[in-house]
Amino acid sequence: MASARPAPARRRAASASTPATHAAAPAEAPGDRPTAAEAITVEHLWQMERLGAPSLSPDGAQAVVALQRWSMEDNRGHSRLWLLSTLGGAPRALTHCGEKDGDPAWSPRGDRIAFLAQREQDGVKDEARQLYLIAPDGGEAQRATRQPGGIEAFRWLPDGRRIAFVAWVWPDERGSAAQARRHQDWQARRASGYVTSEALYRYWDHLLPQDRVPHLHLLDLDSGEVTDLFEGSPFELSRSEPDRQAFDISADGRRLVFAYDAAAVKRVDARRSLWELDLTAGRPVDSARPIVQDGDWDCHSPRCSPPAADGSQRVAFIASHQGRKHTQPQQLAVWERDSGRWQVESAAWDHDVEAPLLWEDDGQALLFAAEAQGARHLWRFDLPDQRAERVHPGGWVNAFDKAAGSLVVNVDAIDHPPRLLALLPGEPVRRMEHFNDALLAGLKLGRSELHRLQGAQGDAVQLRLIYPPDFDPARRWPLLHTLHGGPHSAFGDNWHWRWNHQVLAAAGYVVACVNYHGSSGFGHAFSDSITHHWGELELQDIEAASDWLLEQPWADPARLYASGGSYGGYLVAWMNGHIPAGRYAAYVCHAGCFDWTAMFADDAYHWYAKELGAWYWEDPARIAAQSPHARAGAMDTPTLVIHGALDYRVPDAQGLAYYNTLKARGVDARLLWFPDENHWVLEPANSRLWYEEVLAWLGRHRLPQGTAPQSPRRRQARR
Repeated sequence: MASARPAPARRRAASASTPATHAAAPAEAPGDRPTAAEAITVEHLWQMERLGAPSLSPDGAQAVVALQRWSMEDNRGHSRLWLLSTLGGAPRALTHCGEKDGDPAWSPRGDRIAFLAQREQDGVKDEARQLYLIAPDGGEAQRATRQPGGIEAFRWLPDGRRIAFVAWVWPDERGSAAQARRHQDWQARRASGYVTSEALYRYWDHLLPQDRVPHLHLLDLDSGEVTDLFEGSPFELSRSEPDRQAFDISADGRRLVFAYDAAAVKRVDARRSLWELDLTAGRPVDSARPIVQDGDWDCHSPRCSPPAADGSQRVAFIASHQGRKHTQPQQLAVWERDSGRWQVESAAWDHDVEAPLLWEDDGQALLFAAEAQGARHLWRFDLPDQRAERVHPGGWVNAFDKAAGSLVVNVDAIDHPPRLLALLPGEPVRRMEHFNDALLAGLKLGRSELHRLQGAQGDAVQLRLIYPPDFDPARRWPLLHTLHGGPHSAFGDNWHWRWNHQVLAAAGYVVACVNYHGSSGFGHAFSDSITHHWGELELQDIEAASDWLLEQPWADPARLYASGGSYGGYLVAWMNGHIPAGRYAAYVCHAGCFDWTAMFADDAYHWYAKELGAWYWEDPARIAAQSPHARAGAMDTPTLVIHGALDYRVPDAQGLAYYNTLKARGVDARLLWFPDENHWVLEPANSRLWYEEVLAWLGRHRLPQGTAPQSPRRRQARR
């Protein structure tokens, strides 16, 4: 499953349209272009360099960004910081000694860059990520913290002399020395058991630090003094994602605003309020007060407004009316200090607002990313007239920053990995780097194409196709569905590092990505339409896409496949129990949900009663009606099952139970199980094995001659 709090989307009316094509045309490399191009493979994928989120200097002239490089031979990666000019010029490596330098942020004064790293310095080796500082003109980075357990995230204060950071602490201890002793005792323990009474104790792929909570701290860079801002109070940040979006500092540096879950029992589906500390108070926590608090709303990702001529101050944030329904969209809201009131600004705009938020300098608009129709754009939302306009169209906008009028965007697309672009006033968009151009210039990529089909309930459903680079419509081609997770997410115009559609297409498949009912980016009603009856509308959409695909003259009906991960894996298992054998030649189920009762072992179990309509003990029949395992007796199609042992969102017992069920029934099945991977496959060697197994599995399965209809008609899935 992609998230415990799904992202809504926008409904679109059914209508015919001309396919929109997206030609794959990699940019020219600085050197000589290779004379012969080759099809992209998983090895090429792991040779590519991966750009992180940019941070701009205060004058907007330079961006600092982490660049990650991987070695298939060594089966490991490392990241360094690079400086890139918004005005042109060659990139320059800023750090050289670290292996995991990341999350850089330029100081407000422009004299230093802070970043997180795990290094060895002055004879001390970091056991977890610490805060480091480096001058932008180079030199050796200096460790700024020795926080027990490491640092999760940080923000500069406007004076450039202090940094607020997030770290896990024992809330019953007082003072840095006591925390250090407690941490030392914890590290020296001999028992390995995890003991808890908490409802939330693990998240995605890691156990939460036992008996600890995430606190905000204040670091004075001149003295090195660290103050736990929450010490002796019940306050803490989100235990599931204690990142830099959870708090912000006012433009005058006097106040700190943070999102807080006041519920006694912490859960992933919390409803947070916004609180404020006065940093000028002798003990800031004693000044804490709520500024946005409503039990029906979840409020998070605060962002303080820039200085205003009239002295007014505002806080923008994301708000979702969870009291109305758990699928309510994330909307832009603003709190006014003068009046103490807040209101939703984007109520009439049927899109999900995504963090981070960034104020324009005039305080009249905010920048943020939001999905629309299978793309993720950068938007500017004008507050006076409550109107949104696209600043930069997707592809897929991954990250951005703006300073002194310079805007930098990290964006990728189906035909290229992330790039860094500079958007300066009155100038054309400029590429700031060409890290992957030489490699891409020697590769053949396939074109992509958008179609709209009539799906369930007569609604239009988006289908994205990616063709093999040597596609010839006179030939017959195998067809591969890749079904996205979520369910409230989407397959968009983006470069997917794990399920890379270009690599799958280059292996000889026409890859089909259906943004079925429930997908994000198509309006709230479309996203919410599957609630309490998972699998029904999605299956109709997938089958409509299969019917359309098989009607194409280049389609090979004996080689129709479906694959999916997470919720997409659930849909593949669901299809196996509802689609008669002889329709699909084989399935691939990665990290798929198989049994909703057993899924209570996962980290987001509170969410399922909302999505499925009941707790499993309240209405077992209703839960079983939406669970693939209940149709195990009808499963006949060969399936490759893939799972990781460190997956806490969809525990690996789900995949093992599905595989064992197929084997017990005598169905052709194969298992790929990773003891060291989580919900995703993140190591190069394991990724290569993943592609080898998936492509080999598909390659050896095809329907017997005469069993697949040449011109299928829409068929009802068997009940």
